Amino acid sequence: MILKGSQRGNAAKLATHLMNMQDNEHVSLHELRGFMSEDDLHGALKESEAIAKGTRCQQHLFSLSLNPPQDKQVDTATFEAAIEMAEQRLGLNGQPRAVVFHEKEGRRHAHAVWSRIDTDTMTAKQLSFTKRRLMGLSQELYLQHGWDMPKGMIDRAAKNPLTFTRAEWQQAQRTKQDPQIIKAIFKDAWQRSDSADALKAALEARGYYLAKGDRRGIVAVDYRGEAYALSRWSGVKAKDVTARFKEVEALPSIEEQKQRLGGLVADKLRSHAQELAAGHKKLRPALELRRAQMVERHRTERTELAHLHKQREAREAAARAARLPQKGWGKLWSRLTGKYSELKAQSEHDAWQALRRDQAERDKMIAKQLDERQRLQEVIKKQREEQLQELMSIRQQLANVMLMKQGKNPTIMPKDAAQKLRPQARNTERTRETRPGQGRERERSRGPTRGFER
Repeated sequence: MILKGSQRGNAAKLATHLMNMQDNEHVSLHELRGFMSEDDLHGALKESEAIAKGTRCQQHLFSLSLNPPQDKQVDTATFEAAIEMAEQRLGLNGQPRAVVFHEKEGRRHAHAVWSRIDTDTMTAKQLSFTKRRLMGLSQELYLQHGWDMPKGMIDRAAKNPLTFTRAEWQQAQRTKQDPQIIKAIFKDAWQRSDSADALKAALEARGYYLAKGDRRGIVAVDYRGEAYALSRWSGVKAKDVTARFKEVEALPSIEEQKQRLGGLVADKLRSHAQELAAGHKKLRPALELRRAQMVERHRTERTELAHLHKQREAREAAARAARLPQKGWGKLWSRLTGKYSELKAQSEHDAWQALRRDQAERDKMIAKQLDERQRLQEVIKKQREEQLQELMSIRQQLANVMLMKQGKNPTIMPKDAAQKLRPQARNTERTRETRPGQGRERERSRGPTRGFER
């Protein structure tokens, strides 16, 4: 189970993200502990923010995402155990906590949020080496459950270079491309070239043109005008890029490259690309209708099960209460003989067993629904594969036109090039649902570009 956490503030924004029904098919507020608000996440996190104002702490929350392996069905109890273990490792024992479950595209993951403020001392809990501690716990969870551990977790040097950050994913989404494929293209071009000119040629063959960044070194610009940080998308360090490019000043600026590309791109191919995109939009409604109907049906089933559980809980609570003598000599005698304590303990045990039974029933339903949703996702994925092939083809045509305009020989991208890149991308542990809207462990950014939220 991949664990990623960070300290953060802005309670309202975090609560809005966690309860976002637009980007997630199912959202469930599983637990609120230690807050005055019992069923309102916004109110609970705002409460924490109000308390934090009595201190100097700006990042008064710690947010953790828990992502199990893509091919594993994980029940609620396993998530709860992992959250408890993380709480112990981080030193957040007993702190107010919220737990939310998200489901999307047949995958289920969890978010846990703690308040760092100790109300007894009005100080924030000190959190040190959180990334290292969460990595150690993540490894333990993989071993404990017998899951195949990612290579990058076994050996940091073997980390998958196609793993992309939220910022990279957002950039790819703006240009309607697959971030895995983009990163694979940059990585492949870097590995195949041994000089600045070779790298420049390799990227131009794929439709990316190098330019001098405004502040952060070298970027590659595509025909849409989107800029990609070379170091970030190639998976290398900034110093490696600097070592390969001795004369950065000789490169055109981003704006100059955009103007140049604008003059090179053929209007006919632009129109062709738009027609291609419009054609794919016409293919989507049938699958989207199936997905929407499935999500709505699953929500209805969960609502009905929750209603049945609530009714059964009321009946069982009344039955347990009826066991206990309520007044008079019977109650007094049962207390004197100790029978009252025995009955009370039995009732508490029965209530706990009923709670676990209901949770098991919910987990069974969720697992069944996830399996159904995953089968549909395979169909959706196949359609995306077909779309990817066509989009890669049109991109290559655009790149060839640009090369010919410059008096260079056009290159021909093999038809199966995207297929060769795609299998690598499939093995990537995706991170885009992990922590949208949340800061990760502070790190130096090697890359760029524009429109990125840090």
